[in-house]
Amino acid sequence: MKIYLVGYMGCGKSTIGRKLADLMGISFVDLDKYIEERYFKSVPAIFAEEGEARFREKERTALLEVAQFEDVVIGTGGGAPCFFDNMEVMNQNGVTVYIAPDTEVLATRLIKSKTERPLILGKSHEELILFINQALQKRAPFYEKAKIIIRGENNLDPQLVIDKIAQLN
Repeated sequence: MKIYLVGYMGCGKSTIGRKLADLMGISFVDLDKYIEERYFKSVPAIFAEEGEARFREKERTALLEVAQFEDVVIGTGGGAPCFFDNMEVMNQNGVTVYIAPDTEVLATRLIKSKTERPLILGKSHEELILFINQALQKRAPFYEKAKIIIRGENNLDPQLVIDKIAQLN
């Protein structure tokens, strides 16, 4: 079984991914961490030194590599589903789950996050909400292609994901 978690940064892909993988007794792969280990550079460094287009190519290569793994939960980067035919690749190779908390929850999580996120650096709470809403307008058509969509506050419950996957079979 392969499960791909998609959604905007701060939605909980890594948190729920680890819990879900533990609960199911399978591995968890954070796609951004996989890229960092493969290219010996942080994602922000790749963006800064090589630009977004080159990062997206590396992300695509990494996605195709992890698509070969078995029994794994994969937490993708927030933009991964929106480039090339990445969402189709994920849908063909496993179960895709879109984790979709509301914008206010995302903004609060991102402000509290200790992870370096160059796209939101220095934004106030209000600016962040506007930024997230604009980004989600562009990304939603890709995210919405997921086989399972989990909205609202309960989206960090890994058992909910397992139950939804069971309903697919």
